[in-house]
Amino acid sequence: MRYFELFDLTVDYHVDLNKLNQGYLELQRAVHPDRFAGKSEREKLLAVQKTAEINDALAVLKHPVKRAEYMLSEKGVDIRAEQQTLQDPMFLMQQMELREALEELPDAADPDGAIAEFETQIKALDTEFSASLAEQLQSDDMSTLEAAADNIRKLKFVYKLRDELARIEDELFD
Repeated sequence: MRYFELFDLTVDYHVDLNKLNQGYLELQRAVHPDRFAGKSEREKLLAVQKTAEINDALAVLKHPVKRAEYMLSEKGVDIRAEQQTLQDPMFLMQQMELREALEELPDAADPDGAIAEFETQIKALDTEFSASLAEQLQSDDMSTLEAAADNIRKLKFVYKLRDELARIEDELFD
């Protein structure tokens, strides 16, 4: 099953989330297991399996990193379960600096201002890598796809920073 086809979406890194959600609701209405209550056990099982597949496809297409990994795997470069580290020393140094800044946020004189500044940095990185990915994932050139894989790895760092920032905000303001 091709996820983009399932939801009748154009294969593109930038997904129309409203159309995705609308397609999801329509598919769920059509195959929801409750609609198969009076059917055979086989038909019930198939409905449950189809519902699970639709849920998986939605989860992948909704999340930018998972979507990019999926698109890359559809082109023959599967990095979804890899443990490879980045070989970009400049990026890794930047990540170390961002991690240090993140750790210092709770002790900042103005935590709100420090958090807002940090969020701005993270959004800029997300925008930068996402813009590159959108282009790279349209290519069939292997070196371009390998560059896309590196950008996905970088985006994973950005999303980890975003998650950690949310955890710190919860601790500070709850």
